[in-house]
Amino acid sequence: MGEARRIILAVVFDVVGTLLLPREAVGETYARLAREHGVALSPARLGDAFSRVFAAAKPNVYPGATLASAAERERDWWRDRVRETFRAADGMARFDDFDAFFARVFSHYAAAAAWRVLPGVEAGLDALAARGLRLGVLSNFDQRLRGLLPALGLHERFEVVTLPADAGAAKPDSLIFDVCLKRFGLAAPRVLYVGDRAVEDVAAARTAGLHALDVGSLPDLSALPAAIDRIEEGLTPA
Repeated sequence: MGEARRIILAVVFDVVGTLLLPREAVGETYARLAREHGVALSPARLGDAFSRVFAAAKPNVYPGATLASAAERERDWWRDRVRETFRAADGMARFDDFDAFFARVFSHYAAAAAWRVLPGVEAGLDALAARGLRLGVLSNFDQRLRGLLPALGLHERFEVVTLPADAGAAKPDSLIFDVCLKRFGLAAPRVLYVGDRAVEDVAAARTAGLHALDVGSLPDLSALPAAIDRIEEGLTPA
């Protein structure tokens, strides 16, 4: 599609499940690191407990807090979730030093070595940038993402990075999408959001007025430019 007919001017991405995945399952990581601190539980048991705890948790969001204060509270939120995970897996589990264990877990997920960039991501981002599309990230990840993206060699690809600490809100709240749009200076119909969750990503983005695409509908992100062409073919230029 020629530039004069371009309708979508920016593409914004979710992170975990869309651009990145952990190199090993959460249960595997928790079990491996816990053994160093006197607790032996199966990865499967911990993975199941984490899924239940994470699904039931309140959002890791602190409206009105400064970025520094929000970062401290985000860390405390994760400390509570990790402790709840082990209690849910085995209420009798006793660490020799839980705080030392948690510090190890928290720093693990702040490092590039804990993550892998999904296939097709770099090729897809390169192709979008070559078209002149503006790129961004909108994620419910905490502020560790600000250091993680550069460590993975991805930061310079994104003009805008929007996190809950920036908006005082998290997906599926439309407020976080509004903050992202203001940073781009674009109207919602000019932006496509790409994510992997039906409610938190796709439905939430559409509620906020953006176009939305489930990354699971693509073989990988290298197919995204062609998918955008198909989306635009069905739209009427504003």
